[in-house]
Amino acid sequence: MAQAAKKKILIVDDNEDVLWALKMLLKRQGWEVSTEQDPRRIPFLVSQHAFDLILLDMNFREDTTSGKEGFEWLAKILEIDPQAVVIMITAYGDVDTAVQALKAGATDFVLKPWENEKLIATLQAALKLRDSYRKVEQLERKNEQLTGIINRAEVEMLGNSAAMQKVRMLIDKVAATDANVLILGENGTGKQLVAKMIHRQSRRSAKPFIGVDMGAVSETLFESELFGHKKGAFTDAKQDRIGQIELAHGGTLFLDEIGNLSLALQAKLLTVLQDRRIRRLGSNDWIDIDVRLICATNMPLHEMVKEGTFRQDLLYRINTVEIYLPPLRERIEDIPLLAEHFLRRFAQKYRKEVRQLSAEALKVLKTYSWPGNIRELEHAIERAVIMADKHTLTNDDFAFLQKAAPSAKLPTDLPLNLEELEKQAIAQALKKHQGNISQTAKELGITRAALYRRIEKYGL
Repeated sequence: MAQAAKKKILIVDDNEDVLWALKMLLKRQGWEVSTEQDPRRIPFLVSQHAFDLILLDMNFREDTTSGKEGFEWLAKILEIDPQAVVIMITAYGDVDTAVQALKAGATDFVLKPWENEKLIATLQAALKLRDSYRKVEQLERKNEQLTGIINRAEVEMLGNSAAMQKVRMLIDKVAATDANVLILGENGTGKQLVAKMIHRQSRRSAKPFIGVDMGAVSETLFESELFGHKKGAFTDAKQDRIGQIELAHGGTLFLDEIGNLSLALQAKLLTVLQDRRIRRLGSNDWIDIDVRLICATNMPLHEMVKEGTFRQDLLYRINTVEIYLPPLRERIEDIPLLAEHFLRRFAQKYRKEVRQLSAEALKVLKTYSWPGNIRELEHAIERAVIMADKHTLTNDDFAFLQKAAPSAKLPTDLPLNLEELEKQAIAQALKKHQGNISQTAKELGITRAALYRRIEKYGL
């Protein structure tokens, strides 16, 4: 694991002895220290370097004790970097000056001569504040990017079928509440898109949307990933880490592939949802959480409850409202609208003069079974646009779908046991793809982690 970057500190003081003493003291803490005697270089230094902390003298001219110069340079620093962490230093400080410095935007205030231990403690606290500023900035940027993604993706929630009208109605009704939502549907039907739309239309839209693929989280990393950990909590815990649930505080937590959780992990998640608080690994402190929970799965949770593989109390907790996304084969009337939307998008992306689909091409698309649903339709249109050399896509441009479609009838002697059927399907897919896990998982419509668990379960 890469070492954390050194903290960069700038010290501005006209006294060379002060600069030397502070530099020696702070370098022993492992910090990268820059010094400057001339305050007129502050704008250049601050604009060219990302300092974690700035120590700024309040008086530069001889016989000056008002601190006026320090306040002027503080204002200039904050003009360049509004979230700069600045600690003022002076030999002539008093309570009034300290209060004035804090009101002007300084983080703290120290007097000369300083006590080394107290000064280091002050700087460490200020550096933690800077780290928190950066985490907030990262979350805000992530949320802005997410909003842009949602704005683009929402267009793809297309369809005039009765089934999709019902889905949109449910989204509109549930979004304004804080009710937990369970989204059910096959892979590729748009479960994550629905979760993002609910978040965007909710009162939490300005807060983070944090998505976690539960099928990709291993048993050993579950608590660290979701709850976070303290430095030293386990061998590779080199620094404190905020968990995904804590990151989602105030916003929406989206747990995809919720059906892949083992019973042990289901119990841990249920406890958090009931108590509304978490505790990082290696810590004794509880952290209150406020999240709106949205879960999704392509697995039959109600049947799993009957089989004892999914906790009934957890199911009650996560599905205050249930939204079912129909597969594309159950809403074929929406295929032309979706296909035309993808055609326009990919024609623009690849700068192709493809303008329309022929009636024959649309017939092919409407008669194909679409096991991969909207995601497969999107990829099919993209491939056709890339390969096209004319203005209209015809049925010939989708010949690869006809080749991929299963032509043989299902044998009549298949076992009726669901587990045996699943085992045979996985074995056949592994054989077809010569053991390639990624390709096998893609064809089966499950995650790599879920496929590994099934391979282990069935001894394949």
